[in-house]
Amino acid sequence: MKLAQRVLKVTPSKTLAITAKAKELKSQGIDVVGLGAGEPDFNTPQHIIDAAVKAMQEGHTKYTAASGILELKQAVCDKLSRDNGLTYKPSQILITNGAKHALYNLFQALIDPGEEVIIPTPYWVSYPEMVVLAEGVPVHIEGKEENEFKVTPEQIQAAVTSKTRAFILNSPSNPTGSIYSREELEGIAQVCLKNNLLIISDEIYEKLIYDGEHVSIATLSSEVYENTVVINGMSKPYSMTGWRIGYAAGNEALIKAMTNLSSHSTSNPTTFAQYGALAALRGSEEPLQKMKAEFNKRRKAIVDLMNNIDGIYCVPPKGAFYLFANVAEAMKKGGYKDVDQWSEDLLEKEYVALIPGSGFGAPNHIRISYATSLEQLQEGAARIKRFVEGK
Repeated sequence: MKLAQRVLKVTPSKTLAITAKAKELKSQGIDVVGLGAGEPDFNTPQHIIDAAVKAMQEGHTKYTAASGILELKQAVCDKLSRDNGLTYKPSQILITNGAKHALYNLFQALIDPGEEVIIPTPYWVSYPEMVVLAEGVPVHIEGKEENEFKVTPEQIQAAVTSKTRAFILNSPSNPTGSIYSREELEGIAQVCLKNNLLIISDEIYEKLIYDGEHVSIATLSSEVYENTVVINGMSKPYSMTGWRIGYAAGNEALIKAMTNLSSHSTSNPTTFAQYGALAALRGSEEPLQKMKAEFNKRRKAIVDLMNNIDGIYCVPPKGAFYLFANVAEAMKKGGYKDVDQWSEDLLEKEYVALIPGSGFGAPNHIRISYATSLEQLQEGAARIKRFVEGK
C-alpha cells in the first residue's frame, strides 16, 4: 500500500525497541528495572477522580465545544493569572487532548511547507516530528552541557533565516531538567522579537522545580506576551497522564485556527476529564507538593548514585523528573560507538530499561526517569554500575 510522504518522513521512536524488549522480558518473569517512564508513579489525587465521577453521574458525558467547556477555560485563565501573572480571556484558551495535541495543532496552524522552527537540543522527541508533519523544517541548535544544556541568544540569532517562523522553549526541560533564568529568557525574547519569531513556551513541568524558580517568558513585556504561545497541561503536575487534558494560551486568531483544527479532527477533549481538570486547577495542591517532595528526594539520590559510576557524569537537574547522564566515557570503556546499542545491551545483560539520548538529539547521553521508587532507582544504579565497571 502506498503511504503519504508526510508519514514516511517521520522518524520511528527510539524508545519503541527498548520498551518492547522490556515488556517481552517482563512477560517471561524477568525482574526488569524500568527507568524510562515519562509519567509520575502516583495515582491521580482522589478529589480529581471524584469530580470526574460526579460529572458522569450528573450527565456530563456528551459533546462540549471543540475548544473545551467555558468553566475550564476560565479556570485556566485564573491559573495563569494566579501562578504566572498573565492575563488571558477564555477566547484565548484552547483545551486539548493533552499538551501534545496543543503543540500538534499549533504547528499545523502556523507552519507552511519549507518554513523553519528552531529547536534546541536535547529536545523532547516529538518536537521535530510535529514540525515535519506540518511540512516544516526543524533547525537544531545545541544546548551545551557546560551551560546546563541551555542555548544562548547568539546561537538562536545565528540559526535564523528568512524562513524561520518560531523558536521552541521548554523550561523546565524534558529530557534535561534544566531551567532558564529570567535574565536568560530576556536575551532569548529580544532575539525572537527582533526576528519576528513566535515563541512556543512549553511549560508542562513548571510545578516540578527543586532549585530556582519558574518564569514564564510571556511575562517579560507586552510585546513578548503578544509573541508567545504558552503550552501546558494536567499530566505532569496532577499525575493525570491518561486523562489527556492540555491547553494552549495565546493570540486569539491563532487559538481560533487551532480550534478549527480540533473541530475537524478530535472534536472536544473527553468531557468528564475536563471536569476532573477543573477540580485539579481549583482544588488543593497538597498532593502535588507531596509528590514533588518525594521526587526531590529521589533526584538527589539518583544524581549521587550515577555520579559515583566511573565513566558517567550527570548535570544535576533543577526541574521535571529526569536525569540526563553523559555516558560517553562509559561507552568508550565498553567499546561502544552507539548509545542505542549500549542501552540495548544494558537491558539484555542487566535488565535495566532506560531511554537512549539519540532520541533527544544527544547521542552520548541517556535519560533516566526518577518517577519511580527509590528502591528501583537504587537497584537500577547498582546494575548500571556493574554493567559499566564490570563489578
